[in-house]
Amino acid sequence: MKGIILAGGAGTRLYPLTLVTSKQLLPVYDKPMIYYPLSTLMLARIREILVISTPEDTPRIQTLLGDGSQFGIKLEYAVQQEPKGLTQAFTIGQEFIGEEPCAMILGDNIFYGNGLGYKLAAAKEAAEKGMATVFGYYVEDPERFGVMEVEKISDEDRNFRVISIEEKPGKPKSNYAVVGLYFYPAGVSGKAELVKPSTRGELEITSLNEIYLREGKLTAQLFGRGYTWMDAGTVDSLRRATNFVCMIEEYQGMSISAPEEIAYLYEWTSKEQLARSAEKYGNSPYGDRLRAVLEDRVII
Repeated sequence: MKGIILAGGAGTRLYPLTLVTSKQLLPVYDKPMIYYPLSTLMLARIREILVISTPEDTPRIQTLLGDGSQFGIKLEYAVQQEPKGLTQAFTIGQEFIGEEPCAMILGDNIFYGNGLGYKLAAAKEAAEKGMATVFGYYVEDPERFGVMEVEKISDEDRNFRVISIEEKPGKPKSNYAVVGLYFYPAGVSGKAELVKPSTRGELEITSLNEIYLREGKLTAQLFGRGYTWMDAGTVDSLRRATNFVCMIEEYQGMSISAPEEIAYLYEWTSKEQLARSAEKYGNSPYGDRLRAVLEDRVII
């Protein structure tokens, strides 16, 4: 299975912070924002990932992440000349995706929760069986989001069947917002080419999801109690995300969304590679936490 991080956009809601750098390179506590979506795809055991960004920001992100070998993965890069909607990622990445299932995550979305890996594994398995999966999160103001209406498939199944999906509805049918993480079966690029621009002139992800909905191939995973989703695309949400990560890491004494740690856990990299990464980060808190893993002070 392939993965895409869509890290484009000008980040205007964060001006002047993003006037000279990518939003995805801003710090969320002790690490760059892009480490969080990268870690989410890695938790889904996706090892081939395409990063899509602007002409200006793609070289900067590539300087940070390189070819991915230090994380035990393979990273490729593509340029989005101008943002034309989330669905555009699947046409830009058509050659990269090929005939495989593909997951996409937005570069400013952060997910946290015990058991997150199990939900990602279920979505990956569904994609490999021809089903698309979107993820829902309870919000108090659903009219600001794409909203899904769902029903439970069975008491044993962790998936829900999507009944309807609407973009920023005036009268939402539920309080579950569709968040920036999507899993699709093989053939998603072909379906993306069928999507027509909306009244905003964008290739809306809701329109792509509606294709799968009409075919009866759209399921949902819901993030309930114990899970946190954050969109760090505004000054206030970036501050809240930083405070949240700081609180978790200080109370637990362990990193969250550390790609080097995930790679080591999954045995994609060696102890020697983890040691090199820890040395590279010096005496920073991030480096110290990697050394804690390296020295078996943290059981992962």
